[in-house]
Amino acid sequence: MVARMPGTRTPVDSAAAHLAVALPALHRALDHRIRADFPHAGLPDGPLALLRLAAEREGVTVREAAEALLMKPNNVSALVSQLTGRGLLERRADPADRRVAHLYVTDLAREHLAEARALAERHLATAMRHLGEGEMAALGSALGALSSLTAHLRPAPGPA
Repeated sequence: MVARMPGTRTPVDSAAAHLAVALPALHRALDHRIRADFPHAGLPDGPLALLRLAAEREGVTVREAAEALLMKPNNVSALVSQLTGRGLLERRADPADRRVAHLYVTDLAREHLAEARALAERHLATAMRHLGEGEMAALGSALGALSSLTAHLRPAPGPA
């Protein structure tokens, strides 16, 4: 490891600091736009994140969902109860261990998720039309790196 003087920042440190500010701000701004236009009340970020995860990883358990979403299992369980009550999520008992529940999104949830994704894409496209050519080129070049960075930050999936 290379020693560096206190207070000096590497390009990685600087980029990390900028990303740590920019990405949450982008997420909040986009989430605000989606909530303003989303026709289905009561689906803020937490429930939408759980539905997205359950759609992506069909049959995920509550424990696995809590780990992936960095939430407490009892909070995820409360969200599951809320979403099953609204007809957006199905909880199916594991045949080998009835205490374990596997989560599946309903067709209605898939429709809601598609609407939320379409709103996000529309708002992003609208904002991107205000970028210059250089900014668009830089953004296009950064997409692969951002996907790779996301993969390195995701918690390892629980045992199957």
